[in-house]
Amino acid sequence: MKVAVVGSGQLARMMALSGWPMGIEFRYLVQQGDSLDPIQSLGEVVYDEDYPDAEALYRALGEPDVITVEKEAVDTERLKALQAFCPVYPDPKMLETCRHRGLEKSWINEQGVDVAPYRRTGSRQDILEALEVIGYPAILKTCTGGYDGYGQWRIKTAEDAAALDEDVCRLDCVLEGFVDFKREVSLIAVRNAKGDVRFYPLAENLHRSGTLLTSKAPAPNLTPELQQQAEEIGNKLLTASNYVGVLAIEFFVTEGKGVNEEASNGQDHLVVNEMAPRVHNSGHWTQLGCISSQFNNHLRAITGLPIGNTQALKISGMVNLLGVDIQPTVLVDSEQQLHGYGKSLRPGRKMGHINLVADSYEALDEQLKATLAKVYPQG
Repeated sequence: MKVAVVGSGQLARMMALSGWPMGIEFRYLVQQGDSLDPIQSLGEVVYDEDYPDAEALYRALGEPDVITVEKEAVDTERLKALQAFCPVYPDPKMLETCRHRGLEKSWINEQGVDVAPYRRTGSRQDILEALEVIGYPAILKTCTGGYDGYGQWRIKTAEDAAALDEDVCRLDCVLEGFVDFKREVSLIAVRNAKGDVRFYPLAENLHRSGTLLTSKAPAPNLTPELQQQAEEIGNKLLTASNYVGVLAIEFFVTEGKGVNEEASNGQDHLVVNEMAPRVHNSGHWTQLGCISSQFNNHLRAITGLPIGNTQALKISGMVNLLGVDIQPTVLVDSEQQLHGYGKSLRPGRKMGHINLVADSYEALDEQLKATLAKVYPQG
């Protein structure tokens, strides 16, 4: 089985490390200037610029059985051309939807699923008119390119709105109302071309400066009703897009019927924050916490294999290593697993992660606290 991956980052690396024991051969489609450090020795690299013709590119990639991606920022027209020679999962049209916040929110709404109140903007007047409808506080987000807290501006007052740089106001953005949420959770969903679907337990996520810091799974105090609600939403989105592979869905957990309804029934309600059409940071815990990790199941789904077991074996956690050197000495417990990405050190850069398992949430919290203190001694 041959799989071509578009991209050369840590997600491509972990796909290969999961797929090599299954006998899958990997090649990587990259752009000139992309860092190749995470995928060293894991497969042949092909530079997109060297093969303007789609068929020639397909041949250079070793005539793969399937092509997949590790990021949304890809040339989707190129991928559409490659569909003439082999399947491309997820479908490039879904990549186009998910990488544009305005299109993504509109599409999710069309499926009857809640997102935060929002308006598209492209000028200062658009922003002011949107604020009249949505109110304060709000957050302005670029429709494309922003991630991990980048491309976002919090607007708490009219003074904040007035202080926005004119160049920022002209960007293609969404103005999004703040959601009064209790916590943030994410669902890792997987679907194959036959329409078989499986879900992992919801994970609870904690962010620092817009970047994921820790995850716990299954999310503490997770009720069957909340898991069922998440899976129903996941089914809607997977089916509507005829999705193949892993899809990550990030949610706000609110109390009530939804952000657009005044009456509250006192029950937890899920509001979609955003989707990621790929394996995802908040699913790394599955590498130690499940029989089949998200990487294993993504490969199973796109190659037509039966989807693996997604049940949690134990209570699991994950700590992101952000802008810190990777050293085995950061491990503080025997039930921990270190994953380094092979990257050069840079402030705030995702350098790796630590997976943890425990028999109780209390024990997991102790591990997380000790690990964070060792990884980030300055707090």
